[in-house]
Amino acid sequence: MKKLGVFLMVLASSNMLSQQKRARDYGIEIGVLKPGENNAITDVEGVTVGHTTIIEGDNIRTGVTAILPHAKNIFQNKVPAAIYIGNGYGKLAGYSQVKELGNIETPIILTNTLSVPVATEALISYILDLPENVSVKSVNSIVGETNDGWLNDIRGRHVKQEHVLNAIKNAASGAVKEGNVGAGTGTICFGYKGGIGTASRVLPKSTGGYTVGVLVQTNFGGVLEINGVPIDKELDRYPKYSHYEGDGSCMIVVITDAPLDSRNLERLAKRAMLGLAKTGGIASNGSGDFVIAVSTAKDNLIPDKSESSFNTIKVLRNQDTTSLFLATIEATEEAILNSLFTAETMTGHNGHTITSIPTKTIIEIMKKYNKIKD
Repeated sequence: MKKLGVFLMVLASSNMLSQQKRARDYGIEIGVLKPGENNAITDVEGVTVGHTTIIEGDNIRTGVTAILPHAKNIFQNKVPAAIYIGNGYGKLAGYSQVKELGNIETPIILTNTLSVPVATEALISYILDLPENVSVKSVNSIVGETNDGWLNDIRGRHVKQEHVLNAIKNAASGAVKEGNVGAGTGTICFGYKGGIGTASRVLPKSTGGYTVGVLVQTNFGGVLEINGVPIDKELDRYPKYSHYEGDGSCMIVVITDAPLDSRNLERLAKRAMLGLAKTGGIASNGSGDFVIAVSTAKDNLIPDKSESSFNTIKVLRNQDTTSLFLATIEATEEAILNSLFTAETMTGHNGHTITSIPTKTIIEIMKKYNKIKD
């Protein structure tokens, strides 16, 4: 790796990290359910997140984000999962096996479009190198992407296996760094600087007390709304959108400790798209909008091998999933907004500059609509 002219940050989510102001810090409260302690995907017990942020010279603005559902060997202790395609203009690796078998057996990696192959290779290496996996001969890597080619020299394919492995290695619980980090380093959302965002919701004990956490990589377009306020209309921005700004992609990862099987996880994943819509996202023709949903319920982990021919699990009844749907919608909406509020103006490839949202102006508009809580 080059030592001169390179600014490489390996960022792990940690309580030690300083945190930019998020939507809720400005008095913007989404929905009716309460967030978890960190208002992050890591509020789901056992979930960890790590970033590798790569900023080099004038043209490289990219990175990797790793989400680990639990601390065990995930290949040997698979998690129930589902993937829902809101709009399929994307390169998500590993979809078919998840659709067929209903589980995930690797960490979830997010990166840029042309780095999906190297991230897949890195996940294979990671799984094969774990001591318990000496006989493993097949690995279904889960890698999602968005295209950061406006701010990043994406054709240079600067993400390497070590960047992916470092993100996994440094994954931690607690507060999650957001904005221009990891897979969100070079992304654009609603024509503003986007990035990584996260949020969570905790259900009341009367409806199970489960936690739902969401992490997003925002790189999509539409007509921005914040908590029902038509921001882009107020700013008279929409007529100025270019074709490019309307396209893009959004990766959404939803994790819950509720005991759900893959069928109901797919139903949960569908609701995340409703959260995206509430921000004004339109899932345009050229947008890759994918939702990966996972359950980490402790008693429902799926062993790779077992002496029994049966998986014995406890799953939530259909009638008791509605509160989880609401939690997913709210957490997704807030995670997307957090990615915008925490992102910073960036100049990158070919001198392109994308500005952050005009926070002061937006807050004034929100006050006009009585949508700021003092």
